Amino acid sequence: MMRKNRITIKTINRNGERIFDILRFPVVSEKSTKSISFNQYLFKVAKNSTKLEIKAAIELVFKVNVESVNTINYSGKTKKVKGKKGVRSSYKRAYIRIQKGQSIDVGSSGS
Repeated sequence: MMRKNRITIKTINRNGERIFDILRFPVVSEKSTKSISFNQYLFKVAKNSTKLEIKAAIELVFKVNVESVNTINYSGKTKKVKGKKGVRSSYKRAYIRIQKGQSIDVGSSGS
């Protein structure tokens, strides 16, 4: 028997702030802009979020049907500035593929 997904929209919606903790912001770059033509969007997400939480949050916020979620963890680079060592922060990205015919508006400006 298959297990049902335990993360649902109701689970995330109980704590409304968790939705906006999961989705940080969309990544707008040349590569991510090209992938939009294949119904794939790129978001920076919380490091402790799971694929099921990301999927439920995208479906709730943008009202689209998500086909798949792929995540990548980036570890922070060590850098030297004026002889002092520092570390850039680590982050997580999610590639989200949505169904054909649907879209997410990631390029709208606030002004």
